[in-house]
Amino acid sequence: MNAGIITVSDKGYAGQRADESGAEIKRILSGSGHIVSEYVIVPDEEDIIYSQILRMSDELRLELVLTTGGTGFSKRDVTPEATLRAITRNAPGICEAIRQNSLAITRRAMLSRAVSGIRGETLIVNLPGSPKAVRESLEFALDSIEHGVQILKGVAVECARK
Repeated sequence: MNAGIITVSDKGYAGQRADESGAEIKRILSGSGHIVSEYVIVPDEEDIIYSQILRMSDELRLELVLTTGGTGFSKRDVTPEATLRAITRNAPGICEAIRQNSLAITRRAMLSRAVSGIRGETLIVNLPGSPKAVRESLEFALDSIEHGVQILKGVAVECARK
């Protein structure tokens, strides 16, 4: 897969905090043989997040866009809103499954507002903001995410027909 990572963090954007979560996503994707073509850190601003999702899906035509951060309850957590504006088709099962898996680890998982969906031929998935939660979530869901991207590209359908 050709992927993009959007880290949503005011402190990360300002250079006040290292982006460990985005780095963890990159490590997992690269270790699974995927290409991370784009990796940006943006502030918790809905319009900026939205424009980056559009740029990665429409202009760069990446197959997968993963966000990290901005999915909680604080007033600055607007990643789900930006994602919902960008997607044209909802794919709620991915984040629902991640939340369900995460609930076995921490009850706080029920506070995640993460969403997932499709824009054109790009799958967009919100992940949590901590490196540990990113690792647990992405390692759990990556196989299904890969299959979903194959379906979007028509590869899985072709394989099923043969």
